[in-house]
Amino acid sequence: MIDLNLIRNNKELVKENIRKKFQDHKLPLVDEVLKLDEKNRELKSEGDNLRSARNNKSSEIGALMREKLVDDANKIKEEVNEINKRIEELEAEETEISQKIKDIMMKIPNIIADTVPIGKDDSENVEVETFGEKTKYDFEVPYHVDILEKLDGLDLDSARRVSGSGFYYLTGDIARLHSAILTYARDFMIDKGFTYVIPPFMIRGDVVDGVMSFDERDAMMYKIEGEDLYLIGTSEHSMIGKFKNTITDVTELPIALTSYSPCFRKEKGAHGLEERGIYRIHQFEKQEMVVVCKPEESEEWYHKMYGYTVELFRNLDIPVRTLECCSGDLADLKYKSLDVEAWSPRQEKYFEVGSCSNLTDAQSRRLGIKVKDGDNKYFAHTLNNTVVAPPRMLIAFVENNLNADGSVNIPETLRPYMGNLDKINVK
Repeated sequence: MIDLNLIRNNKELVKENIRKKFQDHKLPLVDEVLKLDEKNRELKSEGDNLRSARNNKSSEIGALMREKLVDDANKIKEEVNEINKRIEELEAEETEISQKIKDIMMKIPNIIADTVPIGKDDSENVEVETFGEKTKYDFEVPYHVDILEKLDGLDLDSARRVSGSGFYYLTGDIARLHSAILTYARDFMIDKGFTYVIPPFMIRGDVVDGVMSFDERDAMMYKIEGEDLYLIGTSEHSMIGKFKNTITDVTELPIALTSYSPCFRKEKGAHGLEERGIYRIHQFEKQEMVVVCKPEESEEWYHKMYGYTVELFRNLDIPVRTLECCSGDLADLKYKSLDVEAWSPRQEKYFEVGSCSNLTDAQSRRLGIKVKDGDNKYFAHTLNNTVVAPPRMLIAFVENNLNADGSVNIPETLRPYMGNLDKINVK
């Protein structure tokens, strides 16, 4: 959520930002907010004048009572009662309009960075840098489901019977590999100075509203029937929610946290072969990183955070690239975002395995996350980034560490987490 003062002082900037995101249907919201804001200020001014008049008349009543002019005092009391009724009406109307303003402001996107490429959707995202030589084989790379099933590590049929499509059983060494990757990612981030956290896996509706746009919520979140609780789609949700309505002293910043959680997503829509299996699923596990910092530090943290993900993947012998998200691909709360994509030897292209976002103060304004710096208070900046999210990451792992006989090599970095196993063999 942006600052209302920005709309008051530079509505054309806000409108141009909406155009850059190809959301022209939201342009009328800017003028609607200004109209409601003007009405609210009129109500507030009238209310302030009435309160001042009430105070003056209350003083008159006291003076008249002291002079025992009871009838005159009672007439003024009646006037005060009428003033009180009008003040109550004004306050009720002001509250109603303030809520309308807030509801509209939640739909107006955050101002994007000047460096964000302008484009309608993810097809217009821009490659920034590649890391590692693309893996190439002199044999055909099987579909990831076939690789994992041959290793006796994946059972989709049983999962469909138990839970439906979009779920899975991981078994044996593949299940162990899945856990090993998460454990390695945890230790990797702790070594970078992040504090490890296991957060709640369900959050209240007001936290959901604070951490994402309405469109994202409807497309992603599972709601618990009969309760004001949602299953998290990523631990970023509950991690940022941790700071709701808090004021942190500037000396305690930055706060750098890395969190583990299961994640639950609706993932609506039809998907092609490569997005089936364990690529686009309703349940997965994830190691996340979240930073709360001073505004002037968020750009530096943004680069450091996605750099950590690149480093981790390269430690596991997986070639990756970074991709700058264009304006139309940015969620409404994001100032800028960069995807980390892993190389797929089977598809001979990169696919997304993580995303790093700087949200500036958009989440902080919604959730009331403030910093105290001496006598000053201001909204903190928040950032989030995927460290690693298996089982999708397993696709990149097995494809880039595959042997012709179907076995999968374990990079040296990961072997201590796999009982020093150097290879997963076909059963």
